[in-house]
Order: sequence, then C-alpha cells, then structure tokens
Amino acid sequence: MWSIVHKMGSAPWFYRFAGGLTRWLLPIALLALAVGVVWGLLFAPADFRQGNSYRIIFIHVPAAVVALAGYYVMALAGLVSLVWKIKMADTAMRAVAPIGAALTFIALVTGAIWGKPTWGAWWVWDARITSMLILLFLYLGVIALFEAYENKAAAAKACAVLTLVGTVNIPIIYKSVDWWYSLHQPASIKFTGESAIDASMLYPLLLNIGAFYMLFASIVLLNMRAELVQTHRGANWLQKLVSAGGR
Repeated sequence: MWSIVHKMGSAPWFYRFAGGLTRWLLPIALLALAVGVVWGLLFAPADFRQGNSYRIIFIHVPAAVVALAGYYVMALAGLVSLVWKIKMADTAMRAVAPIGAALTFIALVTGAIWGKPTWGAWWVWDARITSMLILLFLYLGVIALFEAYENKAAAAKACAVLTLVGTVNIPIIYKSVDWWYSLHQPASIKFTGESAIDASMLYPLLLNIGAFYMLFASIVLLNMRAELVQTHRGANWLQKLVSAGGR
C-alpha cells in the first residue's frame, strides 16, 4: 500500500502513469458518453408525467453526481497534503477544482432548464439547489486561493483547510430532500431497494454516470500532467520524457 502511495507521490512516475492511462480511458469515456446521450435523448421512452422534458436528467444527474464525488477527491487530496505533505496532492487539488466547478455549473444550469417546465420557475431557493450553489462557491474558492498566494505552499495549505471544512456541505446536499421540505424530487436510483425509475431510462442514465466519471478522471489526469509540466519544466526527467515523445 505504502509503495503505491510513494509511487503516486513521484512526479516522473505519475506523469508517465497518467499519460498511459488517459490514452485508453479518454476514448472509452467519449464513446460511452456519446452512446449514453444518444440512447437517453433519442431512444429512451418519454416520461408519462413530464413527457420529453425529463430527458435532461441524462446530463443533469451525471454532472451533479460526479461534481459531488469530485469534491470528495479534492478533500482527500487536501487531507493528504496537510498530513503527509505530499506535493502531488496539491497538484491534484488544483487539477480537480476547475473540473468540479464546471460540473457543478452544468448541474445548476441543466437543473434550471428542467425546473422551468416542471416547477414553473428557473430558480427556487430549494435546499438542494442552494447547497449545490454553495458547492460551486467552494470550488471557485479553492481556485481563487491558489491564485491569491505568491507562496504556493501557503496556498496549498489554505486550500486544503477550505476543502476539509467544505465537506460538511456534501451530506447536506445528499440529505436535503429528506431533512427539509423540498421541490426537488428524491433520488430515483437506489442501491438498497427498488429504483424509482424504469429500466429503459435507468440503463442509459447509469451509462452516462459512468461516462462522466471516466471523463472526469481523464481530464483531471490531463490537468495534473499540465501542472507537472509547468512546475517541473526545467527538470531533467521531464526533458528526457519530452525528447522521447512525451510519454
């Protein structure tokens, strides 16, 4: 276990590992996303209550799910940075933040588009929507903190603290529809009971969630490689890799 952690903390090893992984993960993610979107938008049946307007769930739900998971990844990196002082964790935090912010923004926008025909309003101060907006601010806060500090070590420490404090918002997002009155519908996908969604809609939705996870992982790895190039642009190991074809 510790040997794997040690390897992950090595910039040359991680650069090569991330490059090899994204070469096959990214095409699979894009293919899965294309199939899932076409399946969901064109071939899944219309909902008996919402008609075709529900189809936005094939983008909205995966974006929201992966935005939440992405924050846990960023917070875990923050914990590793604070406790073990592994610089690669700082790189991971910085790489995840803009992707998480983009996914949260997509979730909020698609939710607004879905909310207009469903609730009659683009925006309501619903508990889940409001807590998702806070999630967006947390992601943006991490991005801003990294840019605000001249000292990168101090910036990483401040961002790590913010990510850990912000984790209190994640269970609020998950449980908001159960704890408070909410216009937002409860979770349709359940792992401990029968899902409240027909299989003809569930399968393309699950495919899109998986595709979003793979796409998220691919872009984060690419971002981390770019960060490593920026940070270690004068290092011998990077020069050797670039001269060998960038692998």
